[in-house]
Amino acid sequence: MADSKAKILIVEDDTDVAEMLNAYFGVQGYEVFIANWGEDGVKTGQTEQPDLVILDIRLPDIDGYEVARRLRSDRRTDSIPIIFLTEKRDRADRLHGLELGADDYITKPFDVQELRLRVRNSLERKGQGSLTNPVSGLPEGTLVDEHLEECIKKQEKGLLIVSLENLQSFRELYGFVASDDVLRAVSLMILNAMREIGNTGGFLGHLTATDFVLSVAPAQMSSLSEKIVSRLNQSLDYFYPIRDRDQATNWPNRLAIKTAQLPSCGGKFQTADQLKAELTRLKK
Repeated sequence: MADSKAKILIVEDDTDVAEMLNAYFGVQGYEVFIANWGEDGVKTGQTEQPDLVILDIRLPDIDGYEVARRLRSDRRTDSIPIIFLTEKRDRADRLHGLELGADDYITKPFDVQELRLRVRNSLERKGQGSLTNPVSGLPEGTLVDEHLEECIKKQEKGLLIVSLENLQSFRELYGFVASDDVLRAVSLMILNAMREIGNTGGFLGHLTATDFVLSVAPAQMSSLSEKIVSRLNQSLDYFYPIRDRDQATNWPNRLAIKTAQLPSCGGKFQTADQLKAELTRLKK
């Protein structure tokens, strides 16, 4: 059961859907608030300050984008996780929502069990202060920044970036549960590759949700990069359903792995932000 103090605001104009979610999350132990209009959603968010908002994009007055914008511009509600509900066909809606700072989105018609997992993960992330990724369990946010600051002071370590490309496209086709399985498996395969080359003391964390950063001795960097690329490229096709596997090989937006190397960061950067900017440049 969820913590009884965790509060969820559901902004949904379809009363049947709203009541179903109200009953479902109420049984899960959450305190639930319902708003059927965007303006009411903004007001309820500001007065109740929920722990999470489930927000439909299509509303009868102001749309979900405007609700999110107002919540993000108010210091009382600017850090509340937002999960957008959107129609599956509206890819532009999902991208716009993510640009506004949505923490997640789920498409209609949705699996309520999947939505429950997304809610749980978002609340865990908020509770942990974004210290670890709720899917992979690897460090992110502050923990990664702290490690990068340590790397700046050292000469003996380099950084390897491993990017999982096109996970967003995969998610749109097969859903969050399947994409989480991919992210989790990729993180485990990277860890195993690090152990196999003897880099047991190395660091592995998230630079972004789909970009991993590894600290590694410069002498081991090329061999580790080759091992990770070879292993993951052999495995990614198997995440696709059998019916799509042959066709997916030729899709331009299929899952793929890209790596970039920074052999040494000691003495070259003043802050973790400068180092992250360089890592972002390298991966592009």
